[in-house]
Amino acid sequence: MTKLREDIRNIAIIAHVDHGKTTLVDELLKQSQTLGARENLEERAMDSNDIEKERGITILAKNTAVEYKGNRINILDTPGHADFGGEVERIMKMVDGVVLVVDAYEGTMPQTRFVLKKALAQHLTPIVVVNKIDKPSARPAEVVDEVLELFIELGADGDQLDFPVVYASALNGTSSLSDNPADQEATMDPIFETILEQIPAPIDNSDEPLQFQVSLLDYNDFVGRIGIGRVFRGKIKVGDQVTLSKLDGTTKNFRVTKLFGFFGLQRDEIQEAKAGDLIAVSGMDDIFVGETVTPTNAIEPLPILHIDEPTLQMTFMVNNSPFAGREGKWVTARKLDERLNQELQTDVSLRVQPLSPDSWLVSGRGELHLSILIETMRREGYELAVSRPEEILKEINGVLCEPFEMVQVDTPEEYQGSVIQALSERKAEMLDMVNEGNGQVRLTFLAPARGLIGFTTDFLSMTRGYGIMNHTFEKYAPMIKGQIGGRSRGAIIANETGQSTHYAMMAVQERGILFIDPATEVYEGMIVGEHSRENDLTVNITRKKEQSNVRSSNKDSTVVLSTSRILSLEESIEFLGDDEYLEVTPESIRLRKAILDKNVRARDSKKKKVAED
Repeated sequence: MTKLREDIRNIAIIAHVDHGKTTLVDELLKQSQTLGARENLEERAMDSNDIEKERGITILAKNTAVEYKGNRINILDTPGHADFGGEVERIMKMVDGVVLVVDAYEGTMPQTRFVLKKALAQHLTPIVVVNKIDKPSARPAEVVDEVLELFIELGADGDQLDFPVVYASALNGTSSLSDNPADQEATMDPIFETILEQIPAPIDNSDEPLQFQVSLLDYNDFVGRIGIGRVFRGKIKVGDQVTLSKLDGTTKNFRVTKLFGFFGLQRDEIQEAKAGDLIAVSGMDDIFVGETVTPTNAIEPLPILHIDEPTLQMTFMVNNSPFAGREGKWVTARKLDERLNQELQTDVSLRVQPLSPDSWLVSGRGELHLSILIETMRREGYELAVSRPEEILKEINGVLCEPFEMVQVDTPEEYQGSVIQALSERKAEMLDMVNEGNGQVRLTFLAPARGLIGFTTDFLSMTRGYGIMNHTFEKYAPMIKGQIGGRSRGAIIANETGQSTHYAMMAVQERGILFIDPATEVYEGMIVGEHSRENDLTVNITRKKEQSNVRSSNKDSTVVLSTSRILSLEESIEFLGDDEYLEVTPESIRLRKAILDKNVRARDSKKKKVAED
């Protein structure tokens, strides 16, 4: 008879973005016997870095463990956004079951499908938590039906289809087995009890030879690279001499210098771990995701973990604008190279390829993945320039293929025509249209990834901000010929270096939308706005009105200047054209032409037209 570790459960919390995973984990921590009396739990405590807290998204998978009635429940809080799907799929190998969190109003969404597909492929036992049951617009019965349909569509087996459902409001700390909001109780016990009853306990084969597989990476300046994973078999102790089976088939021996266990918000040093435990191991500098630690006399590596390949790439460069070095702490090629290589220590979905001494091709899982890296670097004091994102093409069976995304749009009915037309122009194929009632429509498309680059801003404009769009990588398919998407309007470009003036901006604002405020420092070749036509427009944005004895220079200052549109980092990346760069510093984000001089730019453009003809 198989022996089990009945005192342990290993689960992952999975969900679409903003359906309440991290808030639910907070409540499980609060209501278990885990936190000490002095530990103060912040809201969304598991989202530990500043960008996660600001954006309300989980970027990196997090480990925690709670104590409940003498049982340890190891919990992994996973990202919901598909750009960080590389984190999700590896976590599925570490656990025996998943808690699928679904919004009681929104129901199943693109990332719900993405994360559930990964879980079902690993034959994990599911529990469904219908969250935000307290919403006035909650529709729990319909949402459970949607979830069941999704399970069937994704090929769930009979046991998986018989999933238990718990209804909860993580924000209020309540839950119940009833779908009636009035039956909610101020406790998470129904979730804890369902986990203990339904999720299989890990097999206790700790008397067999060790197998520990790395699923996540961390890095610490004191101990170097740390491999986080699960002990699938046997025991591991501090001081053990073990063998690491590398991805390329080679092996390396090392000594385990430190072991860490997870409990509450802490990572505690431990001396020993055994089958079923989720732990962190240090002692080897080049340990990597998917590699297996075994005894030196019983080398038996586990199957290598699959990691989805990047689909989007950008060129990162040393900043060479006229304002280079003014605001950044780290500006040299050596420092940028060190930082990108440091990121590779923990982010296995990222690829970095040097193009020249001053530039690198950086590939990731999507615009959000790469923009988070850029934002993190600028906050750390780095200065750099980046190019427009491009999709990564692949040759499959002799055919050139491009990545396609599954796109789900929720929009008021009056805007559906505009959305359908705009996505059709970007070569998207509409797969489904469902009238949700309340004047809302849900549209599903399959679209080439390059057609979605720069589309978010247009989408929000055409739906007056009421539309919600989510998309996730679906597959590689034969490339669609011709230009898709891209910006339809030109740029307004400064032709002088200096400070922008109210007077000059008054004259220019009728020609398009400005991206800067008065008294902003600009340089020749810097983009200061979007032209209302498709061609670029070069202007003197620093021009001052001459004083005379007839009119004073501030005579027109009573004329109202239109509010400028200040672009965020993501919006700036979306705006970029093929011949443009984004300059990023700790204090500023500036759009610019790759060639700053107007005359040189014109000659270069003529040469390209001649070459094309």
